Amino acid sequence: MVKSCCDSYHTQFSDFSSMLSYHEQVRKSSVWERTEVKKLQVAALDKNSPLYEDTDSFDPSVSREAVEDTAENLKLAIKLRDKFFPLRDTAYKSLLDRAKIGGSALPKLSREKLADVINSCLALHKDSALLLVRDEKVSAAHSGDSRDYSILEIDQLLDGLQSKMDERFPGNQFSSGYVDHAITSASWTLPGQREELLDTYINLLAAEGKASMAAKLMPGIRFSTSDTGMASAKVSALLVGLQYPIHIGGMIAVEHRRQSKVPDFVGSLDMLFAQFGDSVSRLTSLLSVHLEHPVNAMTAVCKRLALPKKAALEAIDMYEMAVGSDEATAHEVFVAMQILSVRQWIQRCWSLMGSSGHCLASASPICATKPRTRDTSC
Repeated sequence: MVKSCCDSYHTQFSDFSSMLSYHEQVRKSSVWERTEVKKLQVAALDKNSPLYEDTDSFDPSVSREAVEDTAENLKLAIKLRDKFFPLRDTAYKSLLDRAKIGGSALPKLSREKLADVINSCLALHKDSALLLVRDEKVSAAHSGDSRDYSILEIDQLLDGLQSKMDERFPGNQFSSGYVDHAITSASWTLPGQREELLDTYINLLAAEGKASMAAKLMPGIRFSTSDTGMASAKVSALLVGLQYPIHIGGMIAVEHRRQSKVPDFVGSLDMLFAQFGDSVSRLTSLLSVHLEHPVNAMTAVCKRLALPKKAALEAIDMYEMAVGSDEATAHEVFVAMQILSVRQWIQRCWSLMGSSGHCLASASPICATKPRTRDTSC
């Protein structure tokens, strides 16, 4: 079993109380410490470095397993309070940000040279840093200015979200939770609101011959955040039950910046929840938008959204193999695009589509009305 000090550690939860208790314990055992950037000192921690065998140089809380795990991964340590802590892989980017350096050449350096480069750059800056010590390693090295980074404790975000959902969506059910050192995510379903939110949509799907699909759908909520990276606290509305969830409507995102607080996150949920019904209505409207050449329309949307080329072409090819040259609705294309469900792309798609599927219907009039020719510039 992988221990929590290891970079590859992850765990899952099937009930909310266990996930909340886990994060409460993580909060209590974690240490946030501010220090001057120029006082930070990085050292190599590979199996050939002197530090690897020098156990007395490490903080007493650091186990041998944490040292060995770091020697297999990032291979760096950082000194804090005159003692070294292994540096977790999640802290690498933020540490480079504190040193104000970057580039693809850095990882190619030996760890000793890399540590020297980082130390030389850290010494130049008078800024402060906010270090997160968690599970025996330094897991993040954020800016120490509260305007640049605000701590949003994950257990408090989860508790606020659950309270708000209990108020707005009685009977909501926790589906699953996931945690690793880089991300925390959780999802809920809303069975008590299925009829209220999806009745019209389900009936229209059934009328289109998609009763089997309609029977599987359930409204849901997804949450994600990270306190080791710069990822904001995000909540999105979706429909679950199919191979890929259908992301609908917008997404609220409270960043770890500008002195944000947990009440800011909780307060922003009202708007998302209030728009859930409207988002389903917009999705329903796509059923009435008919595309003569849906593959061309899908290609045009991918271009308009500047989606990653390789992923977009794969999704387009999969859809073309499934439907051939048959006509389809904008709804069918939108659902097919959920395989590309990197959240920001779906959100941009909604913003272009407006309330009538305009993006899919007219992203490119030529593509929507003429047979598709092979186009690799997507």
